[in-house]
Amino acid sequence: MAQYTITYFNIRGRSEVMRFLLADQGCEWKEDIVPFHDWYDGKAELKKTAVFGQLPMFADGDFILFQSNAILRYLGRKHDLYGKNDKEAAFIDMANDGVEDLRLKYAKFFFQEWDTGKEKYMEDLPNQLRPFERLLSQNSSGFLVGSTVSFADYNLLDILQNHLIFAPDCLNSFPHLKAFKEKMESRPKLKAYLQSNDHKNRLVHPTRKL
Repeated sequence: MAQYTITYFNIRGRSEVMRFLLADQGCEWKEDIVPFHDWYDGKAELKKTAVFGQLPMFADGDFILFQSNAILRYLGRKHDLYGKNDKEAAFIDMANDGVEDLRLKYAKFFFQEWDTGKEKYMEDLPNQLRPFERLLSQNSSGFLVGSTVSFADYNLLDILQNHLIFAPDCLNSFPHLKAFKEKMESRPKLKAYLQSNDHKNRLVHPTRKL
């Protein structure tokens, strides 16, 4: 029986990073799919108990967590994906916060400005990617921080993949980011998940099929 359960909609969205991490760490998990119409029509009983009225919800046995980045940090600590010391952990938090900043800008563009702001977003995208290129260029391991993979690496991979769907050339000027993506996607267990129908058949987001 799977120890973990991800409760979310049948999309990649905010839960795909968790799936990357769990797959790469060889963990099994169960998917508890919530229909969109139930959630947004107020029929889902879970919505009444969700701490901030949002999904995903993550369960480790009877331990329940909400908020995607809190879940990532929990899994990071549990699976030794949080650096080798306090300083590395702080840098991982910093890098992950940077990914979150980019994700929020991406979400605003994707959901609110897709038809009107694409040119502006694409023009500024190199400025958003450059800090991650710099971090990777300063670390010979090919990861964001330290010598081993961290939860922030999975988060960065996910947001890069999202961008590459509609901007396939966006990494051409960033050799370290490009190498990072290839390195992450070649990890055997993660590669198997990325090639699975479970991953391929999920929409990136509910409102637009990319």
